Amino acid sequence: MRFLEALFEGALWRSRYMVVVAVIASMAAGMAVLYMATVDVVYLVAHVLHYADMSLAADARKTIHDETITHVVEVVDGYLLATFMLIFSLGLYELFVSDIDEAHGSRASSKILVINNLDDLKQRLAKVILMILIVTLFEKALQIKMESPLDLLYLGGGIALIGVALYFTHAAESHGKDEAESTDKPGAGH
Repeated sequence: MRFLEALFEGALWRSRYMVVVAVIASMAAGMAVLYMATVDVVYLVAHVLHYADMSLAADARKTIHDETITHVVEVVDGYLLATFMLIFSLGLYELFVSDIDEAHGSRASSKILVINNLDDLKQRLAKVILMILIVTLFEKALQIKMESPLDLLYLGGGIALIGVALYFTHAAESHGKDEAESTDKPGAGH
């Protein structure tokens, strides 16, 4: 009976390697989004070169300006999504498979890529998602046609809600750091 239990537990523990499929798929999705955003930048630069054309009418120049700003925001959104996928794939790998030794030993390593538990992964992903939402709201705000004072009020309300979300995100992060520092001090928790 002990042999069957050890065999089952061993198989159960090794099943965590299935997560490698999600890691590879997430990394591939991140690379695809990164590629698309970079291609968008190339087309954006090619399109903007016409902006300096002296024969361009003022309304056409305004159209190029507005479209360029919108495309830049879309590119930022794409790069943020690619970053999200990178953090997600590295976090899954570190949580379920193994620590990434090169990330822990490198001076250039960013702490954002070192994931110690599921809460770390969720916290880092939540920050990136919040940034994506902010950029998306900015992109939509550029396209809004202000037809009444109520439209401006709605936009101001959306911006205020983003400010509140950023405040609470920062406050939660500061509170987490304070708790970690207090538990690290000698004699803490006694």
